[in-house]
Amino acid sequence: MRLSFGQELRMQQKQVLAPRMIQSMEILQLPILALQERIEQELQENPILELREADPDLPAEDEAEEREPPDAPTEDERELVIGEKDGNEDDFERLMKMDEEWPDHFEEHSRPSRNQVEENSERKHDAMANMTARPQSLQDYLHDQLGWFEISPELRAMADRIIYNLDDHGYLPGRPEDLLGLEASEEDRVRAGEALRLVQGLDPPGVGARDTRECLLLQLVPGMPYHDELQMLLTHYWDDLTHNRLPAIARRTPLTLETIQAAIDELKKLNLSPGADFASEPVPPVTPDVFVEQTDDGRYLVRLEDGRTPSLYISPYYRKLFQSGQANPETREYIKRKINSAQWLIESIEQRRNTLSRVSQAIVDHQRQFLDKGPEAIEPLKMQQIADKVGVHVTTVSRAVDDKWIQTPRGIFPLKRFFCGGTVSADGEEVTWDAIRLKLQELIDHEDKQAPKSDEELVHALAEHGLHVARRTVTKYRKAMNIPSSRQRREWVS
Repeated sequence: MRLSFGQELRMQQKQVLAPRMIQSMEILQLPILALQERIEQELQENPILELREADPDLPAEDEAEEREPPDAPTEDERELVIGEKDGNEDDFERLMKMDEEWPDHFEEHSRPSRNQVEENSERKHDAMANMTARPQSLQDYLHDQLGWFEISPELRAMADRIIYNLDDHGYLPGRPEDLLGLEASEEDRVRAGEALRLVQGLDPPGVGARDTRECLLLQLVPGMPYHDELQMLLTHYWDDLTHNRLPAIARRTPLTLETIQAAIDELKKLNLSPGADFASEPVPPVTPDVFVEQTDDGRYLVRLEDGRTPSLYISPYYRKLFQSGQANPETREYIKRKINSAQWLIESIEQRRNTLSRVSQAIVDHQRQFLDKGPEAIEPLKMQQIADKVGVHVTTVSRAVDDKWIQTPRGIFPLKRFFCGGTVSADGEEVTWDAIRLKLQELIDHEDKQAPKSDEELVHALAEHGLHVARRTVTKYRKAMNIPSSRQRREWVS
């Protein structure tokens, strides 16, 4: 193999995204709240940008002129020059002069009045009173109950260890011995079992269980309906119970099908997730980016949430400073970079507004039946269709609808909700998968529970309604909708 150094010319075609285009794509993808944070960050980092607070009685040009600083600072507005050679005599003299000329001003701003202190205190108190209190966790709730027991420190420590290893459903993954070290003694293992029984006796019932069957057994209380029958079914016939093999249980026990079914009805009243009430997290509020309003003639028009987006403009002071040529080259170069950055941001926000408005209007026009009749009337729609209609690339549509919400007369939906695939019915019309799922749910709700339809029979039933799908599709949708199989849906009678 021979190595050599040399120069050669090569031509190649390469696509490079300019920083301005990258910024435009990033701004387009941001939802309204993230865009507000981005604008606030830019306002802090770029002194050229200024925030316009709209005044209906003042034109934009006059409003900008009013904010423009004077061309030269006055005597009292000059920047303090801190130096070590002259002892800062001029600066201190200016400060003393300002203190003498406006004593009331400095006294007012240096020492707050009693009313101001009380007002600030009340404002902080109101803010603290309106804060959402942190909900009590399952672990804290169980730990507080544990404090009522007079037990040894070792047993209390082991019970706490079990409590703080429970999952969100209140179950203990694994065995209590697994929480001990490798060098645990037999006494420690016995104590772990005793601590588990102690935790399982706390409220809510069923907490500390290691599986679903144990969770249900812990909730059985003497005196409750069908207590003995449920104790027997959960202890000896759990597998048959979960697979709905009720006739097999009836043949092997003195219980009738009616008794077994009645016991199962009582079993359904028990809680399979004792810790669910404590694990609930607050749902973050949704802020729509787009609003849909219906006009008098029945049309649907989109409107963006512009009230939350601050209006930006480039500072006239820095613009004039750059154009006048009074600044030194370094300052002019700095101002030039910041002006370009500010202009890019303003144009990117305006382009985001234009693109999002056009894409949203195209989606609303296509899904008019959805808005008129409801989710069951949604039509198949692909992003490529909207991209062709608006005249943009499909990736632009994807960024425009990403993490965006739209408020319609039917409710608030993510924009991606309106994009869905489908199939062709027997009469040649396109049908969405959502419509097929709704029809599947309808067929199962109205079936004979003593002879429920299998997945193959559901395929034939859908075909009778003009919907041709494969059996594996029906099975996939049924599982996704948490619908049991035909054997588990069957209701047995004697």
